[in-house]
Amino acid sequence: MTIERFGSLDGQDVLQVSLKGPDGVEAKVLTWGAVVRDLMVPVAGGSQRVVLGLNSIEDYVTHSPYFGAIVGRYGNRIGKAQFTLNGQTYRLDANEGENQLHGGAKGFGSRVWSIVDHTPSSVTLSLVSDDGDMGYPGRLLATCTYTLLPSSRLRIELEATSDKPTPVNLTTHGYFNLDGGPDISSHELTIAGDYITPTRPDLIPTGEITAVAGTDYDFTSARPIHGPQHTLYDINYVLRGPYGDLRHAVTLASGRNGLSMELWTTEPGVQFYDGHLIDIPVQGLDGARYGRHGGLCLEPQRFPDSPNKAHFPSSILPPGQVSRQVSELRFSR
Repeated sequence: MTIERFGSLDGQDVLQVSLKGPDGVEAKVLTWGAVVRDLMVPVAGGSQRVVLGLNSIEDYVTHSPYFGAIVGRYGNRIGKAQFTLNGQTYRLDANEGENQLHGGAKGFGSRVWSIVDHTPSSVTLSLVSDDGDMGYPGRLLATCTYTLLPSSRLRIELEATSDKPTPVNLTTHGYFNLDGGPDISSHELTIAGDYITPTRPDLIPTGEITAVAGTDYDFTSARPIHGPQHTLYDINYVLRGPYGDLRHAVTLASGRNGLSMELWTTEPGVQFYDGHLIDIPVQGLDGARYGRHGGLCLEPQRFPDSPNKAHFPSSILPPGQVSRQVSELRFSR
């Protein structure tokens, strides 16, 4: 495990932590945004990079669409950038039209976290979000722990506590490409979800929960990501199994090199985004160019806009309780 200076932002050093797991998986984590900048997985004859990453803190600040970040205080979207809790309406920072995305313009994915613990194969980072930050009530303490485990696994543990009731939806925002190709056309996807939460054109859920059977959103069996209709995906899937239990959610597999990744999570939903808006004008890791569909996101989460949808699983964190999410990325060939 090594810690080195990656750059500086507003006079504050941004650090990079390099981790190595017992099976040879290697990760590089930034204190800016708690970003997983790089993730290398052993394969026959060497190793394979499986995430998209950038080369400088300036590139991240200017060009990153949340590459590898932990987003919050509320990941995904909140409609009209407001919600009502205990009779009081809170108006949030609107950073996507009239809505809020990923916690606002200065959400957790664009702040410098602090290193509070580390081992050769793990690091824990923390961040304090003050009462009123981006419009949210309560002083919130968030922690993120990345741990490289046997059998080529990366565990991500997200926790938060608050001194006032507040919505919390921390999630991880890695962009995955398992074979280093220019896009994800060689990948097949399976999602353990029979329903989605459909959205309006601005990607705020309508409140419906609809079945995927017979639609282009059906990934209950492995298939290529884009079918004949070439549907573009940025949608929340309702996962099978009890919310709170660590269970299988997604399998992503490359037909080019045979590498597969399973996502396991305790969360009730996962946002699948196929990267159709990626257009990065600077070089990525090892000189790569990241364009349309260059990687995809699988974001374990509470449902988008749940503070405004009483029938969605609650995301409200009461004082004295802990919001906790555990997710694992499990790689194999």
